[in-house]
Amino acid sequence: MTLDDTHDPQLQSWVESAHIPGCEFPIQNLPFGIFKRKGQKEPARGGVAIGDQILDLAALGIRTGPTLNGLAAMGRKAARKLRRELSRALSVKTKQKKRLQKYLVPLKQAELFLPVAIGDYSDFYTGIHHATNVGRLLRPDNPLMPNYKWVPIGYHGRSSSVVISGTGVRRPRGQLKSADAPAPVYAPCKRLDYEVELGFIAGAGNTLGRSISVGDALDHVFGTVLLNDWSARDIQTWEYQPLGPFLGKSFATTISPWIVTMDALEPYRCAAFVRAADDPKPLPYLYDQSDQREGGFAIDLEMHLRTPKMKTPTRLSRSNFRDSYWTLAQIVAHQTSNGCNLQPGDLLGSGTISGAEAGSLGSLMELTLAGKSPLQLPSGEPRTFLEDGDEVIQRGRCAREGYATIGFGDASGRILPAGKQ
Repeated sequence: MTLDDTHDPQLQSWVESAHIPGCEFPIQNLPFGIFKRKGQKEPARGGVAIGDQILDLAALGIRTGPTLNGLAAMGRKAARKLRRELSRALSVKTKQKKRLQKYLVPLKQAELFLPVAIGDYSDFYTGIHHATNVGRLLRPDNPLMPNYKWVPIGYHGRSSSVVISGTGVRRPRGQLKSADAPAPVYAPCKRLDYEVELGFIAGAGNTLGRSISVGDALDHVFGTVLLNDWSARDIQTWEYQPLGPFLGKSFATTISPWIVTMDALEPYRCAAFVRAADDPKPLPYLYDQSDQREGGFAIDLEMHLRTPKMKTPTRLSRSNFRDSYWTLAQIVAHQTSNGCNLQPGDLLGSGTISGAEAGSLGSLMELTLAGKSPLQLPSGEPRTFLEDGDEVIQRGRCAREGYATIGFGDASGRILPAGKQ
C-alpha cells in the first residue's frame, strides 16, 4: 500500500460540496472523465469530478481531446503526479482558487461520455461465488469446471457495444430453444439479466510478444469503472457451446463515466481471496507474495432496480470485490502471458461479483434460481428476469475506518423493447 498526502482524510477542498457527508467525489477521490456542457456547441474534453462539480483539465493546461487514452498511455507515475497537482490545486490551502473557479462546471449541467476509446474488451470470471452458483444450477454435481481454480477464465467481448451510463438497452433478438423444443426460433430474448462487475481501464501497454508480470501489473492499469455485463440468458444457453459467449453478451455492456484511479484506491487494498487449503496454489507466473498480501481491493458493489411502477429503486444485492478469486494483477498477468499486448484504454471486466450470502448475489440468474423463484418487489410486482421499462442502477463505493469514503457514480440503463426486424 502506497499512501501520500492526497489520501489524508482531513484534507478538504475549496469546492464546498466535496466535503458534504455522503459525497462520492471528495478531494481524496479525483476521478477522470470526459464531459461537455449540455446544449453547448463545444468539444468534449477531460475533467475531474470534485463534489458536485467538474474541474476542466484545461485549468492545468491539459487538453485531452474527446478521450482519456493519451492520459492513460502516460502510465501510472504520470497519473500519480497529476493527481498530486490536482489535489494541491483543489485544496483549501491553494492560492489558485480565484483562477480555477471559472473552470468549474456543475455535474447537473454536464453531458458525460465514454471516458476512453475502447480498442479491446475482455471479460473474466473471477467471482467464485457467482461461478459456483451458476454452475450449481447447470451442473448440480460438478458446479465448477476443473480449470477454474487454475486459470483466470475469460472471453473476448465486443468493445463497439460498450455504452455509457444512462444509455437505453434494447432487448436483443436471437435464437432461443427450450429444452423440449425440436428446433430453435428467432425471437426477442425472454430471460434478460444484468451482471454486477467492475471494469479496469488499461494504462501503459506492453509490446506484442512481451508479457506483464504480476508484480508489475498494477502499473499498467489506469483505473476502475463500474460495469454491467448485460446477459441474454436464453440466447446464451443455446449458443455458448462449444466456443462460449457471443450474441448473448455482445448487444450491450454499460460502464460508469468516471475512472477512479488506482492511486485513489490504495487505502482500500486488502489481502487476496483466501483459498481453501486443498485448492491448487497459483502457477508461478500468477503468484506474487505481495499480491497475495494486499492484491485485493475492498470495493462495495450494489445493484438497484426500478420498475415503471416504482418511484424509487430498491436494492437487490450488495457484494464486494474482495470476494474475487483472482486478483486484478493476476488477470492482467494472465491476459498478457501469451504475449498479448494491452493498449491504453482497453477494458478488462472482473466477471460477476457475488458474495456467499443471499443478499449479495450479483445477477437475477442467481437471485431467482434461473427463474424458478421469482423476486417479490416492494411494488408487489414479481420479477424473474428484466422486463421492458425496468431500470437497473449499479453503484459502488470504498469505505475504510481512518480514510475518506469515495464513490464511483452510477452505471445505469433502462430496458427498451426489442426493435422491429
